[in-house]
Amino acid sequence: MLSADRRGRVRCRRPRRDHRRDGGGYAVRTRRPPDRPRRGRFDGEEEARGLFLMARDFLRIVACGSVDDGKSTLIGRLLADAGRVPDDERAALAKASAVHGTRGGDIDYALLLDGLEAEREQGITIDVAWRHLETPRRRFLIADCPGHVQYTRNMATGASVADLAIVLVDATRGLLPQTFRHTAIASMFGVRHVLLAVNKMDRVDHDQATFDGVAGAYREHAAKLGIADVTVIPLAAASGANVTAASEDMPWYTGPTVLQHLESVQVEARGIGLPARLPVQLVQRDGGGGRWLAGTLASGTLRKGEAMRVEPHGVDATVAALRRAGIEADTAQAGDAVSVRLAEDVDAARGDVLAAADAPLAATDQFVADLLWFDEAALLPGRRYRLQSGTREVGARVGDIKHLLDPETLQPLAAKRLQANDIGEVAIALDAPIPFAPHAEEPAMGSFILVDMLTRATVGAGMVRHGLRRADNLHWQALDVDRGVRAALKGQRPRCVWFTGLSGAGKSTIANLVERGLVARGCHTYLLDGDNVRHGLNRDLGFTDEDRVENLRRIAHVARLMTDAGLIVLVSFISPFRAERASARALFEQGDFIEVFVDTPLAEAERRDVKGLYAKARRGELPNFTGIDSPYEPPEAPELVLDTMSASPQVLAEQVIARLLD
Repeated sequence: MLSADRRGRVRCRRPRRDHRRDGGGYAVRTRRPPDRPRRGRFDGEEEARGLFLMARDFLRIVACGSVDDGKSTLIGRLLADAGRVPDDERAALAKASAVHGTRGGDIDYALLLDGLEAEREQGITIDVAWRHLETPRRRFLIADCPGHVQYTRNMATGASVADLAIVLVDATRGLLPQTFRHTAIASMFGVRHVLLAVNKMDRVDHDQATFDGVAGAYREHAAKLGIADVTVIPLAAASGANVTAASEDMPWYTGPTVLQHLESVQVEARGIGLPARLPVQLVQRDGGGGRWLAGTLASGTLRKGEAMRVEPHGVDATVAALRRAGIEADTAQAGDAVSVRLAEDVDAARGDVLAAADAPLAATDQFVADLLWFDEAALLPGRRYRLQSGTREVGARVGDIKHLLDPETLQPLAAKRLQANDIGEVAIALDAPIPFAPHAEEPAMGSFILVDMLTRATVGAGMVRHGLRRADNLHWQALDVDRGVRAALKGQRPRCVWFTGLSGAGKSTIANLVERGLVARGCHTYLLDGDNVRHGLNRDLGFTDEDRVENLRRIAHVARLMTDAGLIVLVSFISPFRAERASARALFEQGDFIEVFVDTPLAEAERRDVKGLYAKARRGELPNFTGIDSPYEPPEAPELVLDTMSASPQVLAEQVIARLLD
């Protein structure tokens, strides 16, 4: 499972209970050598040098590739050969190798990373394994990511924070679809340095031609993705060849070992050189009543006395006081946990962003983004989600899928939905504007995740390409006559009564009786029936899942407009998906949306079959028919449940009227 941290980066949740650790989680955490100074912050003329040292000394790595390419073995061997596995852990590793190892009587270094019991039993990586490594020249944080397709979303966990990607390739198999997919994901998350490790060279007799073929094809592919820095190293991770020491079996290779390259590669410092951006996570009060805005500085340098702007409100303010990790300070750098007290008494809360006044952020409620889809359920245009960007959360809807990216050919493909592990370019509309910057310019301000509104599961991660101009040209028009005035003229409370159930359940029959009863009592109503609407407003829509989502989106907004007109609106639609009914509910104020489940068993609905639709569906003449080859998701907590097997339509209609007029 994935979630997001407070900076909007993708994270893995803890493993399931059946993935117990059995004492073999070998986290390698080395102590600071006594002759090495602590890394801290630098003031005055030392500041620039300090930033360079921090960028040089610390490297975040994501190791990825296809199944059985040897990722865990490589990292385990790297840790062991670098002398960073204590004697007691080495003894435990030898014991675990005897039980779970795949190297005969030799130590299986992959078990240093595969600490979950399920991983050892199956011989695969399931969860992301994070390992620290420190050498005299550099510190590393390494993420060993699963290679299986169903765990591709976990690879995004490591890529979201990585400076460099180690992409493993089995020399006997060459470049595989998962190799291309992982490379595309790394590129999408802004990783611009790749070490292509061509592993298992011993199984191809250390053949240089095989190596050169893989290296050339990969470099050409990476260049198309904008990855210019690609280093290719031939190795045999199991034996340690070219991991930390040069291999005598490949004299034709004269480049660096894996460790030498990782210690020397130059990467861009994260967040350094960008404008100051502080997403506000929470507001605190001190003993004197002062308001402190707390969060993690996403980028840039923040200084006491600096002019800032509260986005998306565009209000100017000045940093009166600054705390870094709870201690008074004059400056803070990207990655620091800070608290800021503003000189002005301005409205700033969680989800807002403090941005440098000389580099303000734009705000938009519509943008185009690259989206990596995680969920087993497909992304359907029009369905609503919650979007989290930094500390801000807002309702969102994917409007259009512009294209799907083929990770192997890098060609854009036409698509109406995104399946699990797909990468697509999409247009997203938000319920409210958010401050943003294109991900290519400011990663922290251009990344987000999508969360399912019902399950709260993270279903996708995205990178903003650009805002849409139409978002800047549309504004709400203030009107003097509003919903309250119209409702008062009619002497009633406007509501939306949403009837849902299988075809043939009796929705339209009951809704018609309800409207007759309400009109007889002097109420102003309108009935929106599924079949009737498809003759006009929605005549361009079919019955695929995508079309059903759009069908209900339109009807929900029409119903909302009609309640604004002061009417009691009755909506009679199958509306099979909970997500779309939840989206419709979200358009209305509390208590103004009444979900009515017309509960009729499938067998009974099919027996009635007044329109003969079930018979056609059974013959295969009506594809995507709800209840036959398309699912119906019953409401979990409707306001009313009408059991059509126990009462007549007239009695059930009176129950609805009583609920409305109560």
